[in-house]
Amino acid sequence: MFDNLGLYVSTISQGLLLTVEATLGGIVIATILSFVFGLAMLSRSRTVRVVARIYVEIWRGTSEVVQLLWIYFVLPVLIGYRIVPLVAGIVVLGLNFGAYGAEIVRGAVRSVPKAQYEGAVALNLTATQRMRRVILPQALVEMVPPFNNLFIQLLKGSALLTMITVHEMTYQAREVLIDRHIDQAWLIWTLVLLFYLVLAIVITIVMRALEKWAGKLVGRKPPRQGFFRMLASKPTDVLVPEHTPRDLLEHQGGGAR
Repeated sequence: MFDNLGLYVSTISQGLLLTVEATLGGIVIATILSFVFGLAMLSRSRTVRVVARIYVEIWRGTSEVVQLLWIYFVLPVLIGYRIVPLVAGIVVLGLNFGAYGAEIVRGAVRSVPKAQYEGAVALNLTATQRMRRVILPQALVEMVPPFNNLFIQLLKGSALLTMITVHEMTYQAREVLIDRHIDQAWLIWTLVLLFYLVLAIVITIVMRALEKWAGKLVGRKPPRQGFFRMLASKPTDVLVPEHTPRDLLEHQGGGAR
């Protein structure tokens, strides 16, 4: 039953690097777009808000599969250039999940208590200083847990790239192994599941570390806990009562400039 286990693991592993590349590339693009369009939706300019909202609604409101096929098959016809499958996949993952991330950023910034804005104004901080030194550090703590979920969803979405012949893990399992070992399909797909699970756990560990770092930026000290307890803990486990804008500036090593 397990005679070919080594073959299955090695074959699936050949697609691991492409899965990681697609995921990391998508995360980078999605993160940048999340902050750009999330903050744009809070802009005082109606035009900027409308443009940001159009982006979010288009990429959030249409099928990710159709987006992938459109970018890979239709866009090259329009621009006259062929797009590398992996690049097309990374772009679609970034654009699609960036739309969801923009709502996370917008919601996190708006969740910061109004008193924090008022306190920052009282300290004579400019709009940029208020956002950079008071609002965003507090909002970041609230963003990390939903971004953790978003990035895991992005990882799982990378399996769609098999549709445009990116030789990632799902492609290796379906196109290389299944046809020749159909009687062991259950084992092959179980191994693929485990690969994705391990990658998801890695993302969670990194994001929990980032959550602790973000908490330290605003003077929040998480409880000391072991590895498995960290994975099982709730995001609220690391929170303590909020600080005033002056406390945040002092914690960051300086007052208003």
